[in-house]
Amino acid sequence: MILGMSTVSFTLLHVVLSLIGIASGLVVLVGMWGARRLDGWTALFLATTVATSVTGFLFHSAQFGPPHIVGLISLVVLVLAILARYSYHLAGSWRWIYVLSAMLALYFNVFVGVVQAFQKLPLLQPLAPTGSEPPFAIAQGLLLLAFIAFTVIAMKRFHPARIAAVSLRL
Repeated sequence: MILGMSTVSFTLLHVVLSLIGIASGLVVLVGMWGARRLDGWTALFLATTVATSVTGFLFHSAQFGPPHIVGLISLVVLVLAILARYSYHLAGSWRWIYVLSAMLALYFNVFVGVVQAFQKLPLLQPLAPTGSEPPFAIAQGLLLLAFIAFTVIAMKRFHPARIAAVSLRL
């Protein structure tokens, strides 16, 4: 039992939160490419991604390991994203801090999703039974390269204050 739920129910909740975080994070990413803040999607992304990281710590574990490290790093970058977005309103350097930290949080969520896919999905599990085989490394390498490109594009295009100022003059 975890938080009064069976382990299966709690795992389902954790997975659903993670999938909502990933989906809403991808919407936020596309919004960044168009210099749109997408306030509702951003709130959903940040809230579910925080919840995903927090619930990950509640699973029974004999030792502190890589999932905990990823969870801690994710929570740190999420705090930065939340501060940049809601306390500092993307002013000055807080814009790029927000983009970078939000995209890192999304990357970590997707990274863990890929790890879980290789561990749990019958189609992928035989390709990398220990998680150290080339198919796993290739998948994670391509994911990293994609997120670097996605983040660079978002950094260049996400200037919501500039867009707001232009639309006010029109």
